Parts: sequence; structure tokens; C-alpha cells
Amino acid sequence: MRFVVLPALMAAAALAQETPTEREAARDVLRKMAALETSLDVPGWVARLTAPNPARDQVTGRAKELMESELLALADEITRHPEIGFQEHRAVEQLTTYLKAHGFEVTVGVANLPTAFVARWKSNGSAPNLGVILEYDALRGTKGAFHGDQHSAQGPVGMAAAVAMAEYLERTHAPGSVVVFGTPGEEMMPPNAKTDMFEAGVFQGMDILVRSHSTNTTSRPAPGFGTCCLNIDGVKYTFSGAPAHQMTSWNGRNALEGVIHLFNNIDSVRSSMRPEARIQGVITEGGAAPNVTPDRTAADFYIRYPDEVYLAQVREFVDNAARAAALSTGTKVKIDFYGKARDGISVATLAEVGFAYMKRFGAASVAEAPGKPQGYEETGSVSSAIPGLGFDAQTSTAANHTYEMEADALAEIGHRGFVVDAEAMAALLFDFATHADYRAAVKREFDGIKALFGEYQQALKKVYTVPNVPEPR
Repeated sequence: MRFVVLPALMAAAALAQETPTEREAARDVLRKMAALETSLDVPGWVARLTAPNPARDQVTGRAKELMESELLALADEITRHPEIGFQEHRAVEQLTTYLKAHGFEVTVGVANLPTAFVARWKSNGSAPNLGVILEYDALRGTKGAFHGDQHSAQGPVGMAAAVAMAEYLERTHAPGSVVVFGTPGEEMMPPNAKTDMFEAGVFQGMDILVRSHSTNTTSRPAPGFGTCCLNIDGVKYTFSGAPAHQMTSWNGRNALEGVIHLFNNIDSVRSSMRPEARIQGVITEGGAAPNVTPDRTAADFYIRYPDEVYLAQVREFVDNAARAAALSTGTKVKIDFYGKARDGISVATLAEVGFAYMKRFGAASVAEAPGKPQGYEETGSVSSAIPGLGFDAQTSTAANHTYEMEADALAEIGHRGFVVDAEAMAALLFDFATHADYRAAVKREFDGIKALFGEYQQALKKVYTVPNVPEPR
């Protein structure tokens, strides 16, 4: 075990840098990270923590009992009544009612978000502070809201682990606190709910944060920094024109032409961007009637790149494409940068222990090699500041964001994976709460990787040069 895990981890870490430029810039950083991981002896922690432990098994057994007797049914109920981001009032009522019935004191509407909440165990005491993130928003689809990412079960899974762990702390009078965070609108910007909650200080004081998420393969990330879905700028471009009869359209200015030119201008500069860039946009407003020159249109974009340093150049291309579109059509454009997602941090001290527990509790479709490093939540703001882990036991055979994945949330494959996540989450929280030396190892790894991330970004800034374009003569 000791001679297999670490090489696999570091090979996956090297793959996290998704472009040749990133890999070259990260060469020294990855060498330092390899030395850090070796010094931590992650396989030793896995062997020690997952050894037989009746007290831990009692906690995980309680989480399983709660899932099978109550919380799988609640997950099914939320699945059948999907609510899109920031409109999850029914789900929040059900989740918070359950938490209150199990000894948590709940505050709804934190960070000025009506469907965000914080629930604290009534007997919370000292550190360590154990945080559990719940999600519950559905996807927006052409047929209406649907739980194609199985967020409907993330609340029940997290509550099972939180309640089981809180009961253990109270029963044994062991030090520790349990806090549950209801985080809405994961699939939507703006606002970026976790970032807004983080900036409002909602997660302040947490020593660890855990969550679960749907997947078709049981996996865990390698240590390092990264994100599941590239670094993202969320930007809305709103064009303003002047109305006129379409038979005499010269009396107005066509905002629809402006937004069409925006898309065309982006295509015209793609050859000047690195090929890993992803620019994804939809027209959200295109006019009201064929016989009236559109005087207002809008397009919503996610602008993506593997790292945030070059993303700034991609963003400048798109902003300038919008300005040029407005100039050429006699319209005006408003550029609204409304949200972002950035790299987070993953640590092997948590990921490998959590992965071992998922396998122990019967997770299916196991990927033995670690995946690329990525934070446990998509915004990066939280997972780059507080160590944590996202649990990913197989819950579907389908791809994410599909109707088939929603159907699997109600089926045996989903139920089995949800129970595994709850058990593994409870086990990791138990280990973190009851082993001070383990907490110290997690903190040392997290702090070390965070410092290396700063070195990595400085290295990228040196290599992402901008060509010098002279004035025409």
C-alpha cells in the first residue's frame, strides 16, 4: 500500500495542470508538493484510521440507520418536487424541520439569501468545528426543473452524518461542534451562494467541511489545486438600442444585431486564444416582435479556462468583442461581471481516508487511480480557505445533468450510493474529531498546498505574455 498510493497521487497531481504551459510552470511546485506528501505518510494514516474501532462503527451505523429509516424517503420526496436555485423553499422547510427535530438550532436567510441556512447542534462546545454542506437546488431544464445532478439527496446524506456525529459528541462528552450549512443555488450565478456566504463570514471558524455529490464512478481527487469545471467568469452583456418600425429600421438602432455581432466577434478571435478556452453563451433576451426593431437584448456567458491567470486574457477578448459589436451597430453595451468560480484545494490526508471508507462500505464502480486535484465545492472561495472533502460514491450509471441521473436518484443504485456517502462521511468526521494529530496533519498539508498555489500563480504570470501590437504606420 505504501509503495502504490503516493506515486499514483503525484501522477494525478501532475495531470491537474491541463496545458503544456501550466505543466511547465508547475514543475518546481509539483516537486515540492511531492516532498510534502511523502513527509505526511498518507498511507500510514489510512491504515491507522480505518483499523477496527467500535466507537466509530457505532457512529457510522447510526448514519446508515437514519438514512434507511427516514432520510432516503426525504431524498425521494425532494427529488419528486424539484425547485431551482434560490427558490428551494419547500426543500429548505423539510430539511430544517428535520434538523430542529434532531436537536439543531436553525437560522434561515443567512448572507441575505432567503434559502440559505445555518443549523448548529444545541450542545455545541469547543473545537474541533465540524461543518457539513447541504445542497438542494434542481437544474433548469427545457421541460422544467429536474434533479439531474441529484442535489435532492445531498441534504439527507449530510444530515445523517451530522446527526450521528452530534449524538456521539453529546453522549461521550467529547470536545467538538457540529454545524450544518444549507447552501442554495449551486447550479446558478448570480449570486454565487457559497462565495456570498463565505464573504459574509458564515463558514468562519470551521476546521473541516464535507459534502457529498452524485457521480457515476466512485472516486477521489489527488492532492493539489484545481476545479471540476475550469475557472469561470460569469458575465452578462446587455445591449441597448432604439426602437423603430422594421420597415423604417434606420430610425432606430438594432440591439439584436449588437448581440449577434458579439457572437460573431468571439468566433473571429478564437484563433488568437489558447485552445483550452471555453466560451459558452446564450441569448436571454432577443427582442419582442418581428415588426419592432429590438431596442434591448442580452446574452449570458460562462467564460472558462483551466487557470485564472490566462482567463483574464480570454475575458478581455470577450469584453472587447462586446464593445466592438456595440460600436459597429450604433448601440451601447453594459458588461455585468456577476460571478466567478476559481481553483480550490484538495488534500490527500482527507481524500484517501474518505476513499478507503467508501470502498469499505460497498461503493460500486471504483476508480482506483485518483482523479485530478479539485476543491470539494465549485466556487473555490471556500475550498481554498478551509480543508474538506466531497464524497463521491457511485449513485448513477448516467452522466450528470441528465434525466437518467434523476431517475437513478429514486432507484436502488442511487439509494445504495447515498447510504455509502453518509457512512463514509460520518467515519471521516469521527476520525477528524477524535485524533488531534490527524487534524494537525490535515492542516499541515492544506497550508503547504495553499502556499504552493501562490508560487504556481506567480510562475504562470511570467509565462502568459501578451504580444506587443505596434501602432499602424
